[in-house]
Amino acid sequence: MSDELQSRTCTPCRGDVPPLTKAQAQRQLAQTPAWTLSDDGRCIERSFTFGNFKDAMSFVAKLGDLAETEGHHPDICFGWGWARVTWQTKKINGLHDNDFIMAAKTDGLAPR
Repeated sequence: MSDELQSRTCTPCRGDVPPLTKAQAQRQLAQTPAWTLSDDGRCIERSFTFGNFKDAMSFVAKLGDLAETEGHHPDICFGWGWARVTWQTKKINGLHDNDFIMAAKTDGLAPR
């Protein structure tokens, strides 16, 4: 996990920037190695496991609070003992540095 990414704050994306290319996104993954590219390089995602439903729900609630604070929101699916988080900058229909910042911050919320 990248401490440098975790220390950064998301910058508002107005939609007037191009998304990262697939090659650029793959280079960014070096800083968030537990994440994978999906949707032909337009998203990153990671699955998390937990011991029960309550822990999964608590993680999702913490991630929701973080997303509100940063002004950047993931897609989240979760159930008993699992959560899957997907980051994409919807305004540009692809990846932005913000997505990797939030992936690193998401990693920081996960139980060790």
